[in-house]
Amino acid sequence: MRKNVLLLLVLVALTLSCKKEQKETKEATRMERIIAVHDEVMPKMGTIGKLISALEPKVDSTSIGNEYKVAKDDLEEAYNFMMDWMKGFGDRFDSDEILEGKTLSEQKEAWLIEEEDKVNNMKDKINNSIASAEALLKQTN
Repeated sequence: MRKNVLLLLVLVALTLSCKKEQKETKEATRMERIIAVHDEVMPKMGTIGKLISALEPKVDSTSIGNEYKVAKDDLEEAYNFMMDWMKGFGDRFDSDEILEGKTLSEQKEAWLIEEEDKVNNMKDKINNSIASAEALLKQTN
């Protein structure tokens, strides 16, 4: 009897250990990758706001003033891209699908592929607009 209990405990421990190992090595799902990109760039919205504020007073009719305007417009476009993407993503998927891994319909799986492309484009737009604005401000200060 004692051996059976000990054997049962060892089997339970091994099973739990294997499940934990599988979870750790599991490849991220498409939904998890999309949310990770969002979570990476969302904190940059504050940086975008600060850069827009720094560029706004420098916009005028001169050639350098026009460069400030282009950089400001790019930042505003990136900011709006994020806001529009979040709204559209929230309209397509519910919180259980996003946060709990609820199984998606075939249609939603197709949408998720589209959303992965959109979120990666958004990330590039945000990072590039920030880099350009910071370089312009550094160059002219």
